[in-house]
Amino acid sequence: MAQDYELIAVTDKPALLGLSTLEWQARVLAVLDSLGYKVHPAQSHDDFISRFTQYQYQIVVIEEMFDCASAAENQSLTFLQNLAMNLRRHSTILLLGESFQTLNPMQAFAQSVHAVVNAADLDQFEALLTKVKADNDMFLNIYRQVENRMAEGKM
Repeated sequence: MAQDYELIAVTDKPALLGLSTLEWQARVLAVLDSLGYKVHPAQSHDDFISRFTQYQYQIVVIEEMFDCASAAENQSLTFLQNLAMNLRRHSTILLLGESFQTLNPMQAFAQSVHAVVNAADLDQFEALLTKVKADNDMFLNIYRQVENRMAEGKM
């Protein structure tokens, strides 16, 4: 399958979706569009992995059962979980599923994502996304400041 690549400007806010459930995809897409994100929905695991390695996505939303019959078969999630932290630090990763308790930190930690969201709470997705993104940005603020100072040769 030929992949369509597009230019992303410095001011764009790219987001990657790995969602198979069309109802969930429509809801998440609407929220991300309203927040000004440039959304790339992946169609398969190969598409997801290819897109993730091409762009630095600010937001990644993936479904526990994306393009698979069981969570253990989710190649895209396994790919993200096995990435070195320096390759995924730029993204805030949210995992959607019916088996999670929304914003449960231990479940998120066990899945190597920033947050888990139960599908029943998708009507609150905008507020949840905003909170998780803000928490992640605050957590990484000092790291990013030091990284920028090192890049400028000030350390």
